[in-house]
Amino acid sequence: MNWTDERVELLRKLWSEGLSASQIAAQLGGVSRNAVIGKVHRLKLSGRGRATAAPARQKKTAQGSGAQKSVSRAASATRHVTTSIGATALQAQFDAEPAARHYIRPVENVVVPISRHLQLTELTERTCKWPNGDPLSEDFNFCGNEAAETGPYCKYHARVAFQPAAERRRNR
Repeated sequence: MNWTDERVELLRKLWSEGLSASQIAAQLGGVSRNAVIGKVHRLKLSGRGRATAAPARQKKTAQGSGAQKSVSRAASATRHVTTSIGATALQAQFDAEPAARHYIRPVENVVVPISRHLQLTELTERTCKWPNGDPLSEDFNFCGNEAAETGPYCKYHARVAFQPAAERRRNR
């Protein structure tokens, strides 16, 4: 999309009227909100006008006596102001209890292999490279059992690491 002179003039007019960048983008068509913001900055347009004029604030006048001050304080104390705390506009109200997750048990019995506790220097192409423990601790090691030909892990750890696509779709 090219910025023609007509589109730039329309942008200047809409910006001075106080429209937001997304509103201007919608009126121009074929341009994003970010493109409008970028063009406004390149044109060095000043802060835009307000869409709704804010009422002018009146200055407070000095109170003559202490009795008037106490009356005005009492009047302001009875005023009820509602406030919202946090993002309550998007707060969800749930009536029902959350559904329990259904866990699928494996079809076949899987036996957890006993780890051989190999160090990094002891690993080969045919050993399982599943890490055991915290890599920063001294007792960190690898499984070390015989790895399958299709990957770096033994049969058990391959099932833990790689979930079939059909099961992933079912869990969504």
